[in-house]
Amino acid sequence: MFMLKQLSRFLAAALSVISFTNAAPPGATPLAPPGPVKSVAPQVPAEWKAGTATLQVTPQKLLWMAGYAARKKPAEGKVQELFAKALALEDSTGGKLVFVTLDLIGVPQALRHEIARRAQQDYGLKPERLVLNASHTHSGPSLRSAPLTAEEENNPRAKDAWDYTQKLQSDLISLIGSALTDLKPARLTWNKARCGFAMNRRKDYTLPPDHPNANKVPNPNGPVDHEVPALRVETPDGALRAVMFGYACHNTSLGFYNWCGDYAGFAQEYLQEHRKDFTALFLMGCGGDQNPYPRRSDVVPGVTDLELSMHHGRSLANAVEMALTVNPIAIRGPIRAAYEEITLSYAKAGRPEHAYPVQVIKLGPDLTFVTLGSEVVVDYSLRFKKELAGEAGIWVAGYSNDYTGYIPSLRIQKEGGYEAAAGWAEDVEERIVDTVHKLHQSLK
Repeated sequence: MFMLKQLSRFLAAALSVISFTNAAPPGATPLAPPGPVKSVAPQVPAEWKAGTATLQVTPQKLLWMAGYAARKKPAEGKVQELFAKALALEDSTGGKLVFVTLDLIGVPQALRHEIARRAQQDYGLKPERLVLNASHTHSGPSLRSAPLTAEEENNPRAKDAWDYTQKLQSDLISLIGSALTDLKPARLTWNKARCGFAMNRRKDYTLPPDHPNANKVPNPNGPVDHEVPALRVETPDGALRAVMFGYACHNTSLGFYNWCGDYAGFAQEYLQEHRKDFTALFLMGCGGDQNPYPRRSDVVPGVTDLELSMHHGRSLANAVEMALTVNPIAIRGPIRAAYEEITLSYAKAGRPEHAYPVQVIKLGPDLTFVTLGSEVVVDYSLRFKKELAGEAGIWVAGYSNDYTGYIPSLRIQKEGGYEAAAGWAEDVEERIVDTVHKLHQSLK
């Protein structure tokens, strides 16, 4: 009898806990009952078409991971699936544009070239109207776009990376086709919010060498870009169908050996969690010198790096929720786009030059995208938002269409440090800036 009474009490307590966790605690604002679908901007005509597609790109084998040179072994497991996602847009004139976002370290240039070629051949999509952007998660697989040498055919690490990248290339071409096939009437709006966990990871070079903080990182006074732009895609009746959002910060919360999208992966997951038939896409900004803080285990006592990554993802998702609903700005057409690969040189004679991609896309007079290749530092984002300011909002993305290391500003080149170690010539920033202004002007 005593045991039965104890069991009864235990079950009652358990049911009480379950009941409590499924309901709002005393004093909390209760969840509103589901209501009719309603647009946040019913005055905006649904004159666009939009299509989405999603594909898991989590490796089926435990390959070597990308992002940290100190890795000594392949991946050991999976915390979260990795995805490639596509958002296709069509304006009222029939002009098309496709964004592809990847939970991967970067976009090898050879991969970009082949996908752009095939997308034009198979779908009539012009290269300047295709954006390939990587979240730069350091918890994804190594990629390889250079063919294997005879010696490497028997090297599992090299062969696995090559095989994975080859399959990825084929899958992404199909993904683009799926998004274009999915085009349906849509209303587009956009706005931005703010999120504050990114901090400049470089030391403060303005301090005198003998200052006690001269060699400490991160730098809370360093430049950051905390804006969270968000492009909202609605059905004509107002149902939220997709969002593409951005942030400028490395995906380096984690140091483990498991597949994971890091904070950007969690932000997308949280945004999709309670929405049916909805796609969230992350467009990485100019985060070359930005890290999420706090980061790594035991910085906050008793909190792991995975928990920190999830916290940052929730913070970013919360900012996106606000950008989705507050003061929506209509996006009109048409789509206009320009793309150019410019020659960047190294300071050291004899090093081969690099063809660097610069892309400008305008969605009517309302929103302008500037996409830049590789690991672009935040100075570029801040500069373009100032110099191109006008009627259109300015959205700057790095890590697009190329992955060849860090792209420093002139300021960082003069200061030195990790982001300047590639040894580019000092005219790199001005070459990129001049090209962006030229392309921007050509689309007026």
